[in-house]
Amino acid sequence: MTTADYPTWPQEFADRYRAAGYWRGYTFGQVLRERADEHPDRVAVVDGDRRVTYRELDVRADRLAAGLRAEGIGKGDRVVVQLPNVAEFFDVCFALFRLGAVPVFALPSHRRTEISYFCEFSGAAAYITTDVEAGFDHRGLAADVVAALPQLRVFIAGEPGDFRSLSDVDADPVELDGPDPGDLAFLQLSGGSTGVPKLIPRTHDDYIYSFRASNEICGVTADTVYLGALPIAHNFPMSSPGTFGVLHAGGRVVLARRPSPDEVFPLIERERVTMVAAVPPLALVWLDAAAAGTEHDLSSLEVLQVGGAKCSEEVARRVKPVLGATLQQVFGMAEGLVNYTRLDDPEEVILTTQGRPISPDDEVLVVDDEDNPVPTGETGHLLTRGPYTIRGYYRAPEHNAKAFTPDGFYRTGDVVRLTEEGNLVVEGRAKDQINRGGEKIAAEEVENHLLAHPAVHDAAVVSMPDDYLGERSCAFVVPRGTPPKARELIKFVRERGLAAYKVPDRVEFVEQFPQTGVGKVSKRDLREAIKRELVPELERR
Repeated sequence: MTTADYPTWPQEFADRYRAAGYWRGYTFGQVLRERADEHPDRVAVVDGDRRVTYRELDVRADRLAAGLRAEGIGKGDRVVVQLPNVAEFFDVCFALFRLGAVPVFALPSHRRTEISYFCEFSGAAAYITTDVEAGFDHRGLAADVVAALPQLRVFIAGEPGDFRSLSDVDADPVELDGPDPGDLAFLQLSGGSTGVPKLIPRTHDDYIYSFRASNEICGVTADTVYLGALPIAHNFPMSSPGTFGVLHAGGRVVLARRPSPDEVFPLIERERVTMVAAVPPLALVWLDAAAAGTEHDLSSLEVLQVGGAKCSEEVARRVKPVLGATLQQVFGMAEGLVNYTRLDDPEEVILTTQGRPISPDDEVLVVDDEDNPVPTGETGHLLTRGPYTIRGYYRAPEHNAKAFTPDGFYRTGDVVRLTEEGNLVVEGRAKDQINRGGEKIAAEEVENHLLAHPAVHDAAVVSMPDDYLGERSCAFVVPRGTPPKARELIKFVRERGLAAYKVPDRVEFVEQFPQTGVGKVSKRDLREAIKRELVPELERR
């Protein structure tokens, strides 16, 4: 594999980022070695009753790297990694990093279609997965994948069944021809809502910078205790500052297999967790559970990060009163750019914006449909480039021509506005924008009004086809207790002073929203439900 598989930063930009001290020329494997040398007996990872020290993690990474090498996996080989929130995730990651092999991070929720695609498209040499997770037998999935790709080697973390156990892949450490800092470290999955995800190439230099700088912004130190409740192979809990950021600082990572309050709250109390990250629907669940009363002591929690999707103001205002923690809004993407509200920002900034970029060299443009810059305060499309934003997807030249400008700006697909102080306010996704007879509706604006109703737990507004207007709006609502009448909600929104064309044309009550693999609301599935169920119903009338 060569850099011809993915665009890289032009030399003038690479030189600038190195000169500025962003890219410091070291690798993931070196990061772990340094921490193990500095404080070998400090606990790095807590997984249930297992407590793994930095020395133990470092030794296991060395021995697993040697074992994988003996299995024929070498520098540059791609390895699809599909593991839940378990300590073995870090063993595997750092072993592959030491080898110079390239993890392709899949999520536990992925199934045969996605895993087969990742293995085939990336040309993977191996697939590392678990045995049974959330009632699903991943060994059967592995068997299906291998039937189509018989050359693929499979290793199972757990009971191996017909495959090789990961615990048996062990050898005395050997000298390895590891990666250079500018080499590809791993491939992540894009958050695209259509088709199979694209693969995002991240280097050691750029990714380490992103979480090292995040540590400074988020106050992460060796005393930080971070709870990994979201799937830890996802970019947000991996690097913002996430598990990798905390390990870089010498802190402690605590893993939760499920993000429900009955598992998360006891871990916060037992481990004295100081920081945790959530997507908005999960934050709502935690807030409701805490507000209803809990026997667990959550007083150690200092920071609740909410990201992955915009945190509505109504939800944001509940965090401090209910949990006693500081809210930190996080807005970013696996392709690069990450924005944070700062912990010492004024309260209104924390509650009403999604913060500002990590780096002084994060270039941010807000443009109209013709790529012309819009005035500060006006809504437009977000474009960005910088020292940790990729210049193109892996093996996707045609898509790259659309997703990136000729001078290297990434078209994020987000609709934002920039405040006078330099903070971003996310108005939604371009594809979430509803065009109702020429009037544009930002779905998240309407959702925020719906969430202000005391009987609404969560809300998602999507478009539904209409022969006359092109699109109308449909609000899916998860009620808090007994559902109110649809007309009551419509009246409530109208009385909050919202423009008439923004008031939902239809309200549907549901018990829960469909979710993506990382817990975000799947608006794609809601739109499909409209096409499948509501449109035929309307046509019959």
